[in-house]
Amino acid sequence: MNNYEKENIGKLRSLLPECTVLLRKNGRFPLDGPCRIAAYGSGVRSTVKGGTGSGEVNSRYFVSIEEGLINAGFDVAGAEWSDAYAEAEAKAKREFREEIRKKAKEEKVNAIAASMGAVMKAPEYDIPLDLSCDAAIYVVSRISGEGNDRLPEKGDFKLTDSEVRDILALDEKYERFMLVINTGGPVDLSPVEEVGNILVLSQLGVETGAALADILLGKAYPSGKLSTTWSMLEDYSTAGSFGERDDTRYTEGIYVGYRYFDAFGAQALFPFGYGLGYTDFSVRTESVRAKGHEITVTSKVTNTGSFAGKEVVQIYVSAPPGKLDKEVKSLAGFVKTAELMPGKSQKLEVSFDLRSLASYDVSTASYLLEKGDYIVLTGTNSADAEPSAVINLEGDVTVRKAKNQFEKPDFEDVKNLSGRNFDTDGIEVIRLKAGDIPTYQDRCRVDLDSDAAEKYPVLHTMSAEDLAYLNTGAFDPKSKMPFVIGDASSSVCGAAGESCGMFRTRGISPIVMADGPAGVRISRRYYEDKKGKHSVGAALPESMAEMLPAPVKAIMEQAGKPKKGAVIKEQYCTAIPIATAIAQSFSPELAEVCGDIVGSEMDIFGIDLWLAPALNIHRSVLCGRNFEYYSEDPLLSGRMAAAITSGVQKHPGRGVTIKHYAANNQETNRYASNSMVSERALREIYLRGFEICIREADPVSLMTSYNLLNGEHTSESRALTTDILFGEFGFDGLVMTDWVIGGNFLLAKGSKYGVPDAAKVAAAGCSMFMPGSRKDFKEIYAGIKNGTVSMKQLRWNASRILYVLDRLGK
Repeated sequence: MNNYEKENIGKLRSLLPECTVLLRKNGRFPLDGPCRIAAYGSGVRSTVKGGTGSGEVNSRYFVSIEEGLINAGFDVAGAEWSDAYAEAEAKAKREFREEIRKKAKEEKVNAIAASMGAVMKAPEYDIPLDLSCDAAIYVVSRISGEGNDRLPEKGDFKLTDSEVRDILALDEKYERFMLVINTGGPVDLSPVEEVGNILVLSQLGVETGAALADILLGKAYPSGKLSTTWSMLEDYSTAGSFGERDDTRYTEGIYVGYRYFDAFGAQALFPFGYGLGYTDFSVRTESVRAKGHEITVTSKVTNTGSFAGKEVVQIYVSAPPGKLDKEVKSLAGFVKTAELMPGKSQKLEVSFDLRSLASYDVSTASYLLEKGDYIVLTGTNSADAEPSAVINLEGDVTVRKAKNQFEKPDFEDVKNLSGRNFDTDGIEVIRLKAGDIPTYQDRCRVDLDSDAAEKYPVLHTMSAEDLAYLNTGAFDPKSKMPFVIGDASSSVCGAAGESCGMFRTRGISPIVMADGPAGVRISRRYYEDKKGKHSVGAALPESMAEMLPAPVKAIMEQAGKPKKGAVIKEQYCTAIPIATAIAQSFSPELAEVCGDIVGSEMDIFGIDLWLAPALNIHRSVLCGRNFEYYSEDPLLSGRMAAAITSGVQKHPGRGVTIKHYAANNQETNRYASNSMVSERALREIYLRGFEICIREADPVSLMTSYNLLNGEHTSESRALTTDILFGEFGFDGLVMTDWVIGGNFLLAKGSKYGVPDAAKVAAAGCSMFMPGSRKDFKEIYAGIKNGTVSMKQLRWNASRILYVLDRLGK
């Protein structure tokens, strides 16, 4: 193992327990020491380190839960059970693959596209349990990925009958039993919610199994909080649709996640922000101060239990009802303590900008703070937050003027049914005048009317053909074959793509990009010859390669065989926790360490841009790609993405690509589904995290999403890209598309919408159509001639590429 691997894994190991969430405890854990432990469940041996698709990081090794327990000194019983389960699972997988191939053939769609992220339900089984050990665990595992959404059925979102039966039997038999959840998102725990000890281990990357062993033995402790509400499926909002092939209506408006549960009086099994520790804490608000729009809450946290631990103080604000319908409360800030020993205390301050709570008023195209009482609430989860002060704003404040950019959808957003009901008797009232709140200014840092010639005169030496090439990702003009997904770079084997490299003699170097967001995704091994670098083995992610027909798979494997005598080189990278797990830490400091690990490995392998972090909102618990995203809350999402960005970009020459912009909240027909969203919900929920990340961390680049937004592909939307992203948010980097490969064969059968047109994408202000093909180049070149896109716009787009080259030192 290389030194960088040891160093990065060492940095991660002690942090991983902070990403885990203890949902139930009865005081029987931690264990006194290694013992004979009965280990059951699909995740004991087939532990999941992360989701499928772009996040499949090629690490040197991975510690399963079974291996982690053995390495920690446990005498692990249950091997025969795991053997039998593996047989049942293998049989189910063979049948599942055949079913996918058959369905793809019947519907005349591409088998690879059909299989991406497809969920195989956990099988039912009948395997006897050994009930004669000192302690026991049962590990529920689920995997999902890009390309398909999760299923609201047993074996996926719901537990199987077999799982429920065995979990309850083990909980009844064993005094020391823990249910462990090794998933990328919620599962319905209602049939087993009374189990004494439940741990959301999540999917923690390379050392997942080792982290659980540390937690069981008390060498570490869980201190995470849920970044998404966990409940039964029927408890979540049914106001909007989900997973529609063509048009998906976001009728729920701003009422996503805990905002819905609050406003509609629904009670979650485990609310947003919830999480226990081995120890207990008390939280007392000591003061709330206002300095104009800056509000600071000071709290004292005391460890009242018997173990060391960390607690998260969460500040919510309830805005006054008025002209605009309002959520009951929204997260305004949070902070995590240092490790506190029993009896020890720490004072914490959480500061937030009152303007960040402004609601978007479509009638005036402005962000508005309405007059009235803003109730400040302090707690350790969204359900237990209690009033600690009232901020009385004596007049309306227009925080920022904007411009309505989108057509109104064919529905009205739902309204808050519950209002708000907080007892504020005796609570301190702080009075603010409207004049105490300054307005925001738009942050446009680039001249949107410039032809880019003043700073980058080289662009005026380029022909229409040259600019069409530069606005397209790198491709071989002589080849008629598209690049393989996830291996479209000629500079680094297994990198996802790069910018046009045809103009090196004019000082325009290619920008090399590698997938994320669970670490740097490149080929494990490669070799070099006179023709360049070549990946060893199939370039596709394992989850996709296994669905190939045998002849195609054989051809790809043959193509990946090294030539005789070739020197094989390694490119192993560190699999960090999935984004949801990172968010569960409620620790931007931990997120920044993860970013630092990624940045250090980008240094080693010559990666310029990491295609991450991804910060789409957990709109539905069934979205197959939620594991790549942080939270149902835009503030938590934005701050975690900003921290990851800072960690990566403190390495000179390395940058991130925040994605997928925007309203990308399902995988069903992901290339051509249309998200229908009101302007208010879009701005307050789905764009806010992007703005936070841009303002706090200045990411180098951004990727648009596959989906359409209110009938227009996001990559073709000038309103979304140029007007809001550059004009309002102050972004000044380059914008690229997601990887549009091969055109319409990727679409679901009978799709209402097609794939984006490269010329329209360029006209919207997007610098690169990725990963790049002859077809994309031809569309842009034709667009110049027919007036779809101007030479001035192409030069402006290219200026963003040159700006990033400058910023990366290239």
